[in-house]
Amino acid sequence: MSIDWANFTPWSALAGGVMIGLAASLLMLFNGRIAGISGIVGALLSPRQAGNGERCLFVLGILLAPLLYTLLVARPTIVVEAGPLALISAGLLVGFGSRLGSGCTSGHGVCGLSRLSWRGLIATLSFMASGFLAVYIVRHLWGG
Repeated sequence: MSIDWANFTPWSALAGGVMIGLAASLLMLFNGRIAGISGIVGALLSPRQAGNGERCLFVLGILLAPLLYTLLVARPTIVVEAGPLALISAGLLVGFGSRLGSGCTSGHGVCGLSRLSWRGLIATLSFMASGFLAVYIVRHLWGG
């Protein structure tokens, strides 16, 4: 994937970060729950659990927000340089890592770090180190 750095402004990234923080704070404030998307999707895939309606709305909001954004702002050009096999493998590894770490980057990184959780800090550092290692292996050892 490549980013169009010539037209990049930090405002969209800042707005996205503020909206993620606001959504996580509101979910914690009104429901007492941590906004970890892997936990939310994992609960949706489990047999009937209380609160699946709000989980569905949360996931629907995540899916609809980019569509609404493209109505207001021109769609950026995104070039994905990896093949389907690499993308599927990466997705499965992220899912496996999230289950192994009992949460994903949103749960540990956004909510865990903001709550000064050691578990969130260690998980986030592990995710980042794994990402750095994966990029190094793919780009320098596999020649991708």
